[in-house]
Amino acid sequence: MSKQQKLRSRLGTIPKDFTWDELVTLLKSYGFVVLNGSGSRRKFVNAEKRLINIHCPHPGSIVKQYSLKDVKSVLDELDNL
Repeated sequence: MSKQQKLRSRLGTIPKDFTWDELVTLLKSYGFVVLNGSGSRRKFVNAEKRLINIHCPHPGSIVKQYSLKDVKSVLDELDNL
């Protein structure tokens, strides 16, 4: 199983310890690029102009569960295409 597959599987459980770096790695594997917004806001956009808005966690690196749920729903959609 590849690293991306492991991260995707892990995201499916909405873990409480999913890090920002793991999220960026996973989204990049789906073709998303990171755009910096104002403050800690980050936008991920892919070639089809699909947009995901997320706050970059600070001072820690653990992503909030509501953000993970949003990302999971977008990736579920993309997986079903």
